[in-house]
Amino acid sequence: MSKYTYSNRLCGESSPYLRQHAHNPVDWYPWGEEALARAKNTDRPILLSVGYSACHWCHVMERESFENEQIAQIMNDQFVNIKVDREERPDIDEIYMTAVQAMTGQGGWPMTVFLAPDLRPFYGGTYFPPEDRYGRPGFPKVLTSIATYYRENRDEIENKASELMRALEENAQFLTPGNIPGEAILSGACEQLKSSYDSTYGGFSGAPKFPHSMGLSLLLRHHIRGDDPQVLAMVEHTLKSMARGGMNDQLAGGFHRYSTDEHWLVPHFEKMLYDNALLVCVYLEAYQATQDDFYLQVVEHTLAYVLREMTQPEGGFYSAQDADSEGEEGKYFTWFPEEIEDLLGEQDAALFMRYYGVSPEGNFEHGRSILHVENELADIARVLQVPAGQLLEVIERGQKVLLAARQQRIAPERDDKILLAWNGLMVSAMARAYQVCGEEHYLKAAVVAADFILENMVRDGQLLHTYKDGQARIAAFQDDYACLINGLLDLYEASFEVRFFLAAEHWAEVMIERFWDAEDGGFFYAEAEAKDLIVRSKSPFDNATPSGNSIGALVLLRLGAMKADRALWQRGEQTLALFEQLLRRSPSAGSQMLCALDFYLAKPSEVALIGGREECRAFADVLHRRFAPNKILVAAEPGANQAARALPLLEGKLQIGSRAFVCRDQTCSRPLLTPIDLQDELEAGRAA
Repeated sequence: MSKYTYSNRLCGESSPYLRQHAHNPVDWYPWGEEALARAKNTDRPILLSVGYSACHWCHVMERESFENEQIAQIMNDQFVNIKVDREERPDIDEIYMTAVQAMTGQGGWPMTVFLAPDLRPFYGGTYFPPEDRYGRPGFPKVLTSIATYYRENRDEIENKASELMRALEENAQFLTPGNIPGEAILSGACEQLKSSYDSTYGGFSGAPKFPHSMGLSLLLRHHIRGDDPQVLAMVEHTLKSMARGGMNDQLAGGFHRYSTDEHWLVPHFEKMLYDNALLVCVYLEAYQATQDDFYLQVVEHTLAYVLREMTQPEGGFYSAQDADSEGEEGKYFTWFPEEIEDLLGEQDAALFMRYYGVSPEGNFEHGRSILHVENELADIARVLQVPAGQLLEVIERGQKVLLAARQQRIAPERDDKILLAWNGLMVSAMARAYQVCGEEHYLKAAVVAADFILENMVRDGQLLHTYKDGQARIAAFQDDYACLINGLLDLYEASFEVRFFLAAEHWAEVMIERFWDAEDGGFFYAEAEAKDLIVRSKSPFDNATPSGNSIGALVLLRLGAMKADRALWQRGEQTLALFEQLLRRSPSAGSQMLCALDFYLAKPSEVALIGGREECRAFADVLHRRFAPNKILVAAEPGANQAARALPLLEGKLQIGSRAFVCRDQTCSRPLLTPIDLQDELEAGRAA
């Protein structure tokens, strides 16, 4: 006999988020033919509920409403109820989130949208409480009102659905090709970020505060373009504030999703793979720009978490870690003072708690404390009148003891599906960490993950979006392709294995074939064959992850430069030109696209390395010592004909021993015999 009172069609799904709802009393359907046919055959409206496994308010709405038998009865009697994991179907999520934002002026998850049987939306919102609360109507009231309205006001429903469809179609088709943007747009974006900068706590605007990794990367590029010390100070203040705050897991490493307050103390505790990948990259860039070891320590701490807790045995990277455990958000991550005293003893606990801001009254719910660092260790040691070395020993020992104790707690659930785009981002992060740090285990992790994807997430000549329980499924979206290609290019530049370049080249051809808009340029988000979508949109702006078009533009430009392929380079130009008007109106909303524009305007330098792996690595160490994002790097051993055929920059250079060449527009320097020669050439180029 089943231990569950209820079971629904989500039992057969692989998504951890959908399976969380498999035993609700709600008669949930997954998105698919069965649900859509039932809506048409019964002439019932569709209740579309979209969320993701690590979403705190998604769990709240499930507990309050979807597990409530009375509310479930209304849903089952009046609607065809469809549950979607936004991470599995970002195409569906994007379309209906656009509709909700058009209706309400805001968005977020859980998302609740009411659709006609033909999938056109007519009403929507986000979280609804079980009764009137927070200025929001209770969910039962919403359900009964919508059901009655649908039965009795079909003409108005039709008008509303048609109006929203026009808005969605205009949103999908409003792009008009312009000119390739110039430096003024880059400067405008940085000025916009400056205007919203919080000079007290770092970051941008007020609470809630998000990492804005791509905006920080753009500011670092602005700094090196014009040597702007104010911009560098903004980036450093923000990165250090985030790393020392409660948004960063001080014990295990890894960043939580965002801060609910302006000073980075209280986060929403879910950890997302993409945030950590993007943050690793910007902390690496900050290290290259400043040579401050603080940033490398953050990188190492973050990647240690990813390798320990977010890496599957076969090498792929898991998606997320939940915010909640035992029904409480943050319980796993927070501490009472007496817990620390029991673990460390009174004397060491006093020092540890002073360093990490733990107090009797607490800084979180129920008197618990979130570990965070408010002052430099040397300053705290001086106040406490203990040697800094002694305090450091106590802190490091305490971290290990508390982490071991925390691992005995009931941990938050982990979403163990493998998502292609996010894995591409983490392959980039691991490869770039190896370039800067030289730690072989980062390179190994990137290689194993890339090989896992190329072996397990490909079918019938196309990539697949998600992998779980030994099975890959759902045709990949354009950002999946773009993020993987970018990761493969970073991995080639780290490993010098030409097979990764060839894979990037191949999948770029497939991406263009499946997603490129031959009429206006740029990429559609979903393939033309996607029949269950009411519009086919292009993704213009970055959200929590880079837009597919912004990464797509960058990889077209990178490949075009590496292959000396004018057609690829021109497609990159077309993509930049397509978004000119949008970038002019809202420049900071397209930070990743502007990083691609920065690469384009800089006319990237080209570096060719000839030699064995160790010789090439010695030259590469010189390249990666400083922040110089607008370059391409090719490398091969003497006589490596496959690499020479793939990479024209190597042509004519493979008959001699270990050398480096610095080139621009396919015109190269004299052969550089040593890493010091390469460093001198790069410095001369910078001075020029």
